[in-house]
Amino acid sequence: MHSILVADFMNRDPHAVTASTSIKEAVTIMLKHSVIGVPVIDDGKHLIGYLSEQDCVKDMLNDAFYSEEPGPVSSVMQTEVNSVSPETSIVEIAQTIMKSRPKNYPVVSDGKLVGIISRSDVLRALLEHEEDGYFSHK
Repeated sequence: MHSILVADFMNRDPHAVTASTSIKEAVTIMLKHSVIGVPVIDDGKHLIGYLSEQDCVKDMLNDAFYSEEPGPVSSVMQTEVNSVSPETSIVEIAQTIMKSRPKNYPVVSDGKLVGIISRSDVLRALLEHEEDGYFSHK
């Protein structure tokens, strides 16, 4: 079987935010770019967390109803993040997705965020390469 890699299908612009970014600003970024979450990085571009739409709902609700300003991303982000490397096989990440809930996986190389790959990206990779005959039907 021909090997296809995360690097070939990942989004190289993951719209990352920092821990000090306000939740409101992070939500604005997610909506502007039509993404359901963003990686959280430190000043050295090291992955330190992940922020999903769901993580933001409570703070945005408080902002809307109680006029409380949403806090920083660090107050609601997930700190345990499943990530992959650019050299990870698409088949391997597809198998992981079948067992795990995340819809997006930050892509990390040498400890630094270099992209993000979504379930949709994985499905596109599988479809394109199935059509090219790279996967056997045994």
